[in-house]
Amino acid sequence: MEGMEYEGVSSRVDGLVADQLATWPLARDNYRAIDGVQTKEYRVGGHTYRVQFNPARIRSTAARVDARSIAQRPCFLCATNRPAEQSSVPFLGRYDILLNPFPIFPAHLTLAERLHCPQRLSTRLSDMLAMARALHAYTVFYNGPACGASAPDHAHFQAAERGYMPIETEWRTHTGQAYPMDGATLYVTDDSPRHALVLTGSDEGKLALCVERLLGILPTIDGEAEPRVNVLALYDPGEYSVIVLRRRAHRPSCYFARGDTHILVSPAAVDLSGLFIAPTATDYARLDGHRIEEIVAEVCAPPLSAAELSRLTSHRP
Repeated sequence: MEGMEYEGVSSRVDGLVADQLATWPLARDNYRAIDGVQTKEYRVGGHTYRVQFNPARIRSTAARVDARSIAQRPCFLCATNRPAEQSSVPFLGRYDILLNPFPIFPAHLTLAERLHCPQRLSTRLSDMLAMARALHAYTVFYNGPACGASAPDHAHFQAAERGYMPIETEWRTHTGQAYPMDGATLYVTDDSPRHALVLTGSDEGKLALCVERLLGILPTIDGEAEPRVNVLALYDPGEYSVIVLRRRAHRPSCYFARGDTHILVSPAAVDLSGLFIAPTATDYARLDGHRIEEIVAEVCAPPLSAAELSRLTSHRP
């Protein structure tokens, strides 16, 4: 898919959003609510983190994602189970681009694979980069099955209108050392306790291989099929940027706590990119800069070791 075909996808998606907001009452009401959403902002380690009070997102934040719960509910991303009002734009012959009816952003998309198959990234890296180029006004993001995905049983990406997640631009002003790779440049950001890794490049295929190489050196938890990561992809003329947020925990201890220390927050790509979602007024009040720093430190993995960086950038298997 090249040139005008990418532009064609963007135009069709714009038409999809306009049509869905005109014809789907649930989506229209939820997107109208976004216009007046309450937010507050903190600086954590020199980086911007916002908190959004968004009651409609409780469905995702509180989603039960254990195997038994998933087996007992119909998959809401399968075409046969979607609302009758929900329409789509096809992409790459195997994805449906959908308007997310429970938005975080003024334009919030879900890109669902048509086949019902598990959430996995490594075989879909090229697809993710193609989505970023086709939807160049959006940031495409991926939540791993144990990293905030509310449908870990169905492969999908999401896309957010650009400009709402601080990491999209802030990573460029907090880059540490740069490491050249074959087809990409790896940046190790200075953004503790998040420790983001950013790979940039102009060649879609080579960049996808570099990201795959990174995923290949990361540890996996016993019984899980891939490393715990959240990943974002952006496209600017001539350059892709892929932001990898490494995880060690799915949900923080405050999610399971009781009393005054309980906060219903299940961090995914959006939260760790600087936009925390609070589904209740109590959670919104309790989320401050100190709590955000604690949560990010608890769920994010430590920096790559010198040995891991050497293995990654020297191309040794």
